[in-house]
Amino acid sequence: MPQGHRFIIADDHPLFRGALRAAITGSFRDCNIEEAGSIEALVAELEKGPETDLILLDLSMPGVRGFSGLLLLRAQYPGIPVVVVSAHEEPEVVRRCLEFGSSGFIPKTTDVETMRKALQTILVGGTWTPPDLNLSTSPDDETTALVRRLATLTPQQVRVLMMLSEGLLNKQIAYELSVSEATVKAHVSAILQKLNVDSRTQAVIAASRIEAGQWLGSAADE
Repeated sequence: MPQGHRFIIADDHPLFRGALRAAITGSFRDCNIEEAGSIEALVAELEKGPETDLILLDLSMPGVRGFSGLLLLRAQYPGIPVVVVSAHEEPEVVRRCLEFGSSGFIPKTTDVETMRKALQTILVGGTWTPPDLNLSTSPDDETTALVRRLATLTPQQVRVLMMLSEGLLNKQIAYELSVSEATVKAHVSAILQKLNVDSRTQAVIAASRIEAGQWLGSAADE
């Protein structure tokens, strides 16, 4: 049995975090498992310092919208593998997760033994998705191009874009991020350039297109 790994389970449902913890401990000896119920709590765990071997991320929890949590993690912690564990297992959702840099996708309906094999595959550098899921359908070129542009945003730019999507003004964003309003304006300008759009409104529409078109959930997983 593998041992010595550090996992972080990021999900806002305590019962499911407990189920994931049980699945992990049954397969990995002497592992360290931390839990986070929001994106802020997850970042706090990552900033504690210990090397993390794998993040198990739910797409829908407080502090994130759509794929923004995954986007943020891949930008800020590119060296830490992330596997998405979600109730939304539609092929488009899985494909977008992989495009945004996840090392795999495990549906919440996956049985414990399969889940353990999936985690072992990812920990040795592999990628895992449900074997019976067809991901060969050709994606929409325009959306794929937008996904690639979104993936170039820095962690702070991801945060600013999500706050723009929530309707916050520059001064409100500056307050939330503890930066100057001029810094926020610079981030907004960089976001517009990277997304190849001309206005804040178009940037928000671009972000919402990813959510509305490819993210099929609502405020939280069932």
